[in-house]
Amino acid sequence: MFSERTSWSLSPNRFTQAIEKVRATGATILDLSTSNPTRVGLEYDGAAILKALGSPQSLDYDPQAKGLLSGRLAVSTYYREAHGIPDFDPERIVLTTSTSEGYSHIFRLLCNAGDELLVPKPSYPLFEFLADLQDVRLVGYPLIYDHGWQIDFHSMERAITKKAKAVVLVHPNNPTGSYVRTEESETLNAFCREHRLALIVDEVFLDYRLYDSASGSFAGNKDVLTFILSGLSKLSALPQMKVGWILTSGPESDVETAVDRLEVIADTYLSMNAPVQWALPALLEQRHYIQRQLRERIKQNLSELDRQLAAQSSCQRLCVEGGWYAVLRVPVRGSDEDLAVELVREKSVIVHPGHFYDFPSDGYLVLSLIPHPDEFATGLSRVLESVEA
Repeated sequence: MFSERTSWSLSPNRFTQAIEKVRATGATILDLSTSNPTRVGLEYDGAAILKALGSPQSLDYDPQAKGLLSGRLAVSTYYREAHGIPDFDPERIVLTTSTSEGYSHIFRLLCNAGDELLVPKPSYPLFEFLADLQDVRLVGYPLIYDHGWQIDFHSMERAITKKAKAVVLVHPNNPTGSYVRTEESETLNAFCREHRLALIVDEVFLDYRLYDSASGSFAGNKDVLTFILSGLSKLSALPQMKVGWILTSGPESDVETAVDRLEVIADTYLSMNAPVQWALPALLEQRHYIQRQLRERIKQNLSELDRQLAAQSSCQRLCVEGGWYAVLRVPVRGSDEDLAVELVREKSVIVHPGHFYDFPSDGYLVLSLIPHPDEFATGLSRVLESVEA
């Protein structure tokens, strides 16, 4: 009765079962994997947010496939102010309810059933579900670590086939926190031109750079057809508002065709609701208030991580340039899942095992850098105590 594309295993894995069992006892669990900014003690300007959602214009139904012009202009203004990209044409911006929806639109735009997309590993596990739902195949290309993360272009060349349609980048990567360097972007453009591929660039964490030297947005990329994905979820720490967008740039003829077709896809669903579209300019302005808090939180927790690591010799933090996560290299004495389950059961601490993000081997844990500092410090101490033991 059901499609093969949804034939996932829906049984809870050992890690999830361990968490549910400990929570059932009433024990307090310290969650060092959290990605929900609304539940880590940040201060929001609630009055301004709620006021923005109360526009009388929301009572009028004005269906625009790409999204209301006022919202698209606000996105264009953000790229000018935050990333120095002058007056990005709002007609090349499509509003979506999330970056996940944006991915789905682009996958449908570019791929026939069975076509391939090159995706980084390690990276975000959501790609597999999105690919299944769009009937496309993922082909991984490795990010290699040598005093910092780099794209393995030799492996990318070996992975390419005639069915490949695009290269997916996460900039900065989740969870490695690594940005695509300028010289890498030049090589990527050449690679895509040679093989007639598009670039799909996820920039949801772009604003959370730790160093000014980190490279900027791909939104101005003119060399190849490029789709930029971002949204309020991380930008203004408002995942519940469900606002994302697609920016399209590149050679003129490719862009025109892509935008025309994307408009038809978006018009088929008309998924954006009016209140949040009218509120979008004000919600984007909230980034100034919330990002200051998040940057300070990330730096504080990263400093605490380094402080505790300096007092032991078993674990090492890998280089991170931005984003909300840090990768911890730990001794291998079993699978990463075994260690994560043990930490839940014995220490009441949640961390993500590396295999969730397709790390090539065991010996990696992924920590969120946005929990409350007291919770982070206590949870980290328990993690290191367990690993040292």
